[in-house]
Amino acid sequence: QLQLVESGGGLVQPGGSLRLSCAASGFTLATYATGWFRQAPGKEREGIASITASGAIATYADSVKGRFTVSRDNANNLVYLQMNGLKPEDTAVYYCAAGALVSLIPGRYDYFGQGTQVTVSS
Repeated sequence: QLQLVESGGGLVQPGGSLRLSCAASGFTLATYATGWFRQAPGKEREGIASITASGAIATYADSVKGRFTVSRDNANNLVYLQMNGLKPEDTAVYYCAAGALVSLIPGRYDYFGQGTQVTVSS
């Protein structure tokens, strides 16, 4: 069964940091571009970061550029999202996804995880 599982979410104060992990089972994540998306209540799903299968190229949404970093550990079939300088407006459910090419468009991905909640609040 093909599955992506996110972990590392939680409650953090403004200005704090979290690192999300995305683990794959049933397929080799290292052969896919991997994206991170988020969805806040009442809002559309937003693409925030994406990285090539090799890890050589990453792209970011303007809303997170300079604060978030996507990376991957292909030996262990993992992708990470390091989030620094968190703001209340970063509060959302965060998802990872696997697809053929780097993109911030959700429709270009084949597999999505179930998501992990990130809440930024004092």
